[in-house]
Amino acid sequence: MKKSIFNLLMLLLLAVNLKAQNLPLRKEVLGIINKANSYWQTNNKAEVRSFWDNAAYHTGNMEVVALTKNETYRKYSEDWAVYNQWMGAKSTDKTQWKYKYGETDEHVLFGDWQICFQTYIDLYHLKPEAYKIARAKEVMEYEMSTTQNDYWWWADGLYMVMPVMTKLYKTTGNHQYLDKLYEYFTYANSIMYDSESKLYYRDAKYVYPKHKSTNGKKDFWARGDGWVFAGLAKVLKDLPKNDKHRKEYIAKYKGMAEAILKSQQEEGYWTRSMLDANHAPGRETSGTAFFTYGLLWGINNGYLNKKTYFPAALKAWNYLTQNALQESGKVGYVQPIGEKAIPGQIVDANSTANFGVGAFLLANCEMYRFLKN
Repeated sequence: MKKSIFNLLMLLLLAVNLKAQNLPLRKEVLGIINKANSYWQTNNKAEVRSFWDNAAYHTGNMEVVALTKNETYRKYSEDWAVYNQWMGAKSTDKTQWKYKYGETDEHVLFGDWQICFQTYIDLYHLKPEAYKIARAKEVMEYEMSTTQNDYWWWADGLYMVMPVMTKLYKTTGNHQYLDKLYEYFTYANSIMYDSESKLYYRDAKYVYPKHKSTNGKKDFWARGDGWVFAGLAKVLKDLPKNDKHRKEYIAKYKGMAEAILKSQQEEGYWTRSMLDANHAPGRETSGTAFFTYGLLWGINNGYLNKKTYFPAALKAWNYLTQNALQESGKVGYVQPIGEKAIPGQIVDANSTANFGVGAFLLANCEMYRFLKN
């Protein structure tokens, strides 16, 4: 009896302490997750193609499944996988497979058609059946057999495919996935990474000084850097502790965290052009959510100092849940599909998108874990 009273008192003290720090309770975060995810699934059918935007939502949904074990959410992703025959682009003629930009079934080697494999692998681990990852293995093994190393030529691709490589390594034990991960990552760094700013240009077209923001500054697109930062967190999650390149991945991740911290706006969000807030001013959710996820993941897993980084993560989370999340459950202020910050583009409370919801779910799952820890 005394032990029960003591435990109850400790819980009450914890709740008071959380409120004193303006922290939410876990049940509040869970309510936010369910509100946003239920709204999305109620208003959007699962039976859509396996291209990057839909697949990015499912990476967030599967994180919620891992956290909550919610069968309705799991079935939504499985229904999507079944509809797409557990495939990305569907060509079976390897002589026709392409890897530059394309939305046809011949673009099997283009990373935007490979991000779906992340969810297929996650579903496989919930109920291992070989057919769920057969296409993922076929495609990635073929890709690794080629001499090309320039598969990841745009920042988004690092989120789309890097985690596929580490997930398949963990699943198969095939070390080639880690070797090629590093080879392709090295190429991406050679064309997109800015060592001075410690951030990534969206692709080679946007490298300074060839391209500048409207005010003559380096133009780092928030969602593009969000893709990379979140992708690095996912890689570090699954990368073996003894991987010979681990220190380099950590260095890139921590460097980005430092740069991200410096460019946050007072309201908690990041503007679309990170270092030129006046280029395309105003709230934006997708980049902000990926940054929030990456910061909280780093704090939760011991890579980032809590005292330094948590205030920024909390401020960003407050923006996401108090401004971006609408009363209906819609996640607003998501910049539409594109590849850069566009001056004058309208992004408002009604601007929503599948990938933005996925990022929002990732961020809230990490906030829940922070509170649990």
